Amino acid sequence: MKEMLRLRKNAKKTQKGVTLVELLVVLAILAFISAIVVVNVLPERDRAAVRKVEIDINVIESALDQYRLDMIRYPTMAQGLAALATLPAGAARAERYRPGGYLRGGAPLDPWGAPYQYRYPGKTGVVDIFSFGADGEAGGEGLNADIGNWN
Repeated sequence: MKEMLRLRKNAKKTQKGVTLVELLVVLAILAFISAIVVVNVLPERDRAAVRKVEIDINVIESALDQYRLDMIRYPTMAQGLAALATLPAGAARAERYRPGGYLRGGAPLDPWGAPYQYRYPGKTGVVDIFSFGADGEAGGEGLNADIGNWN
């Protein structure tokens, strides 16, 4: 019995920590898992941003249609999308403007932090609502392409 206790104490004294090889193996495994996660998650983030733009444009388009039903016409280019949140100064038929506006908090920003663009009359339809994409400039390809209610 005494011999067994002595062996246990000696065994504990020899185990002082992990070796460098064990540490490197763990780090390699963590790096591998991180690489897999990054490769699979980053493209989803871009797709989610494009999907958010599409949803926002649909919401803005619906608000513009409601505005037109109440006010008989769409906001002018000068009034812009701000007309959906607050009554434009000098608006005809101001008594018909919906209390609280048509978009609470105003028009949202696109996922890249830029305001949505509004054009009336539109080039592709009655009104154009669009985002310039990730680069914030007209045109582009892929993630930098313009996304609008004509897509």
